[in-house]
Amino acid sequence: MSQSKEVVALKGDGIYRLLTRYGLSSSEYMEDFIALNKSHLGKNNTLLAGVKYKLPDSANSTKSVTSSATPSKGTGRVVHYDIFGSNYADVEIKSNDLKGAVYYLVGGHGGPDPGAVGMHGGYHVYEDEYAYDVTLRLARRLIEEGATVYLITRDKNDGIRDSYSLKADKDEVCYPNRTIPLNQTKRLRQRTDAVNELYKKHKGSFQRMIALHIDSRSKRENIDIFFYHDKRSKTGKKASEILRNTIEAKYREHQPNRGYTGTVSPRNLYVVRNTWPTAIFIELGNMNHQRDVQRLVIPSNRQAVANWLTLGLVTDFKTNK
Repeated sequence: MSQSKEVVALKGDGIYRLLTRYGLSSSEYMEDFIALNKSHLGKNNTLLAGVKYKLPDSANSTKSVTSSATPSKGTGRVVHYDIFGSNYADVEIKSNDLKGAVYYLVGGHGGPDPGAVGMHGGYHVYEDEYAYDVTLRLARRLIEEGATVYLITRDKNDGIRDSYSLKADKDEVCYPNRTIPLNQTKRLRQRTDAVNELYKKHKGSFQRMIALHIDSRSKRENIDIFFYHDKRSKTGKKASEILRNTIEAKYREHQPNRGYTGTVSPRNLYVVRNTWPTAIFIELGNMNHQRDVQRLVIPSNRQAVANWLTLGLVTDFKTNK
């Protein structure tokens, strides 16, 4: 095995930026990088300027981003999706772990409604923009594992963005290209109808609706990532528990002293109650709690969340049909 190359982190570097500077995909090498450099990372796996870090060996990396089982061989097929933006539009299908699974991903709010608004480092943090970026990253990872994915909330201009501050706009649309109404009930019904029409098209397939939001609570309340399901759905409850347990395991692996307080519970939410596929509603954190916001503003953290959710969804697909 060749020796790992060492590089020096520059001021402002995150793991994503460092990996991409040296031609390594963050979705493939993030976990390997953290494992190699755990003792030299700051809080929440931040990089320290001027410190040397080892790069994963692209020839020998384990690339353990699909499941604990032996990964399937990649198909070698590359598919182009403009929706992911110019830097991420080409997606390599790396495995068939999710072949036959269909996902409907709904980023929270959008269009005329930005959702919750917080502050970090002197700039605004808008729920719809950060939830959408995680949604895009999750969509891309699911496609890499062979899934069929529909983005119900869509923004043709944004793509995956590797910035701390994500500029707000109001040009999101609902699949396939419908203007998002301001009225909340109409907006929720529009998204539900879009999912249910697609559900009929894929009747008989393994299907999941996943909505991603960011909650707004007291500044003192650190809530971590938590999950809601329909009270009537045993499958939804089990899927949510799988995702929660996966997140907890990954935090225990990478930040063993951090702890994790995410929960699973039923809730009478419109999109959860009225969409026909098994529904999972994910709150990515509390917009008013700075540790939760840091999980959102750092691009490598948003990618890690997408990677970990993908791991859980692979387990869900294999064990919760």
